[in-house]
Amino acid sequence: MPENFKDYSKTTFLIGLGFFTMGLMDPVYDSYVPIFLGDYIASRGVVGFIMTLDNVFALLLIPLVSALSDRTRTPLGRRMPWILATLPPAAVFFALIPFAGLRSLFFLVGTVFLLNIFKQAARGPVVALMPDIIPGEYRSEANGVINTMGGIAAIAGTIGLSRLMDVSLLLPLIGDTARKLPFLISGFLVIAATVLLFVCVREKPAPRREGPEAVLPEKKPGILASLIQVFRESPPAGGSGESRGALFLLLALFFWFFGYQGILPFLTMYTRDILGVSEGTAGISPGMFAAAYAIFAIPSGFIAHKAGREKTIRAALLVMSFICVLLFLHEPFSRAAGLSPRAALVSFWVLLFCMGMFWVAVTTNSFPVLWGMASHENIGVYTGLYYTFSQAAAILSPPVTGFLIDICGFRSLYAFGALCMLTAFLFMKKV
Repeated sequence: MPENFKDYSKTTFLIGLGFFTMGLMDPVYDSYVPIFLGDYIASRGVVGFIMTLDNVFALLLIPLVSALSDRTRTPLGRRMPWILATLPPAAVFFALIPFAGLRSLFFLVGTVFLLNIFKQAARGPVVALMPDIIPGEYRSEANGVINTMGGIAAIAGTIGLSRLMDVSLLLPLIGDTARKLPFLISGFLVIAATVLLFVCVREKPAPRREGPEAVLPEKKPGILASLIQVFRESPPAGGSGESRGALFLLLALFFWFFGYQGILPFLTMYTRDILGVSEGTAGISPGMFAAAYAIFAIPSGFIAHKAGREKTIRAALLVMSFICVLLFLHEPFSRAAGLSPRAALVSFWVLLFCMGMFWVAVTTNSFPVLWGMASHENIGVYTGLYYTFSQAAAILSPPVTGFLIDICGFRSLYAFGALCMLTAFLFMKKV
């Protein structure tokens, strides 16, 4: 058996490539699909509704496909067949988005619809592949590596690929490359990552039974039975995991995502309207989270290995509650202290970066905590439930915080975030 995480680093990196390339797609999709839709649709509300398709499909498909992959038995493993069936089509439909945008609204919406079906169906098996291969004691470190690659991908997608939108070249079959290159490059990289995963990563077989039970046929818990068992004290039949505290963990992650996803969409508007900077400069504010994610994901995994994952998450939630209070007080304090606009902006970015440091400590270690409650047989179910609760928060929170801003002003955004993080901390105390 490998003695430390270094022996799993190559496999972790290969699995992380899938997250890296999928992470390239997300910022490009979020930034430019609304522009393509805006060429045909005047209503921003309708554009916003179409842009929520990814969260809706994530809520519906990730738990279902993750649970189905638990029950899949093939010579390629149980996750790999789903990965091979979903990632390449997702790459193809992503690359086709700018071409569909040139044809008609019907082709564009249809392409976006099919992309989200395949992309969200792939996410659960890709995520569950890591805990299938990496032992429980090293999953925080492995998740840190994967999250670092995802953070780097977010930076590359917003800073690197976005600049290629204006590059205009005439190429065979493609024609004019303007507004197309980021989609084509991302699609190609997703397919390349899928090939690397298939060639280089081998799933380990299901554990063998020993003793008198070895002669009995394997009992596979049903999807519904596994879901019910998540909220009970004992593991499902044939499993050795323990689901104690799973419900409290899922409620905690709902509230911390509810707070985070409620703040993030309005950061650029807050920076522009309250701190008085240009839209281009204001767009850097969400990047503070991505930068912190890329830098601190791996250290947060190693720290949690030493200090304990639950303790690390609880401490991070408390600190984020405090930082949200500081963000709530930032604008009146900056005005009272007579800070220059530049000093106020930099101090605001510093607070966001610090919050990102602790946010990555929560997200890096929450998956390993939940996986530790699962057995080999139902780890996909747990993976799906993680996304069910997080995506539900992502769908519900922006409208809530939007109306809150309308009623109470922009600063209420951070009071809301502090309350959500504190509520999540109280639920984590029961885990």
